[in-house]
Amino acid sequence: MKILIVSSEVAPFAKTGGLADVAGSLPKALLLQGNDVRVVLPRYRSISDFRTIGDFPVQVGQRKVTCIVRTSFIEAKSPDGVKHVPVYFLDNYHYFDREGYYGYPDEAERFSFFNRAVLTMCEHLNFIPDVVHCNDWQSGFVPLLIRERVPGNPVWEDVATCYTIHNLRYQGNFPKQTLHFLGVPERYFHPEGVEYYGQVNFMKAGIVYADVLNTVSETYSREIQTPEFGEGLDGILRKRGRDLFGIVNGINYHEFDPSTDPRIYKTYDSQSIDKKKENKCALQRELGLPISERPLIGMVSRLVDQKGLDILLESIHRVLSMDVQFVLLGTGDPHYEQAFVSVKERYPDKMAAIIGFSGVLAQKIYAGSDMFLMPSRYEPCGLGQLIAMRYGSVPIVRRTGGLQDTVLDYDANSGTGSGFVFWDYSADDLVGAVSRAVRAYNNKEAWQAFVVNVMQRDFSWNRSAALYTELYMEALARKGRIERPA
Repeated sequence: MKILIVSSEVAPFAKTGGLADVAGSLPKALLLQGNDVRVVLPRYRSISDFRTIGDFPVQVGQRKVTCIVRTSFIEAKSPDGVKHVPVYFLDNYHYFDREGYYGYPDEAERFSFFNRAVLTMCEHLNFIPDVVHCNDWQSGFVPLLIRERVPGNPVWEDVATCYTIHNLRYQGNFPKQTLHFLGVPERYFHPEGVEYYGQVNFMKAGIVYADVLNTVSETYSREIQTPEFGEGLDGILRKRGRDLFGIVNGINYHEFDPSTDPRIYKTYDSQSIDKKKENKCALQRELGLPISERPLIGMVSRLVDQKGLDILLESIHRVLSMDVQFVLLGTGDPHYEQAFVSVKERYPDKMAAIIGFSGVLAQKIYAGSDMFLMPSRYEPCGLGQLIAMRYGSVPIVRRTGGLQDTVLDYDANSGTGSGFVFWDYSADDLVGAVSRAVRAYNNKEAWQAFVVNVMQRDFSWNRSAALYTELYMEALARKGRIERPA
């Protein structure tokens, strides 16, 4: 298949969260399965390694503006050598030559330009995909623009579209005049179309007009069809329930490999698990914690409500009253930043709180911690628990979204499972899960066998990419291009 992945972030070029990791890793797995896969994103100021291959005009409202196409690639390593995924950057100095990626007053116009430029780029490069895979609100209008393109350019008639919801909370709501920037007729501005309480909703456009939809875990695909998690779009998601699928994210096993990772103190694998202790001692030393055998709990997170920080703060004194140490790395809401710094000052021998973000320190925490905490209120998929398991840090998670789909609760009798799961969103349940983990940790022989089992679980992109291939085939079947797969 010829596949175009459209995303506002793609690792390693531009990243604020998990979307970039998916858009940077999935194409490599699809390429190695034999597909012609390419990726497109805006060219932000921070992206400097590229070559220019052309330009063309794009109509944005009443103006024609220039789009410059630049290109680079992502390396995909395979047993046969290194292959390359082409990456296209759509550049316009007025829209994207700025600090950061989001949060500007003209956001609607910027991403209207991006959505329109994607289609023109394909025509300009003579690359008409079989499937266009759009991600989150920033590319939500592409499926509708493809439909609108067909009468003037019928090469788009058989192109199938897939739309992935990574986080339903961020939807891209803008005034009605945004339709003018997009060149979309007002006949689409109604409650069954792109209208949402008097505004244009980019994410709703993707949900309504893409051929197939998916979220980044099976549980989250069900959760968002309920009022509790639907963020106001649960009705339209229930209406499209037969078109909505869940595919758990993978992680890049070349990047996240404790046996080769240059960022950690000492490399190891499931057959040399004793070396993980050296990472623990080195982490304790670097962060000024006493060198100790007591369990070390790690947390690498954005400091926002979604991540369960309110119940963590409510329970933190009970957690630290156990014989544990706790390491937190993250940045976000100033309220949470200040609160955790205050806790660290009260418990200097038990807690380290690093406000900010460092990819190197994050890897050291995964490698050096015994357990990894994710008490999320909701979690579409989550990558932290997958990386933690890869590095032998046992997850402690709430049963929601992708955490439910990837972490199996530990059974002390059989020794099975892959973490410690609590159900209710409450401080009491969080404390209970940590307490169970600490008790299990104190049985050293059983714990070591459990950690080895956790490390051997497979969350590589190979399985997830195969499911995306099936999803693309389903989209093509709905366009009448192929027979529906079994």
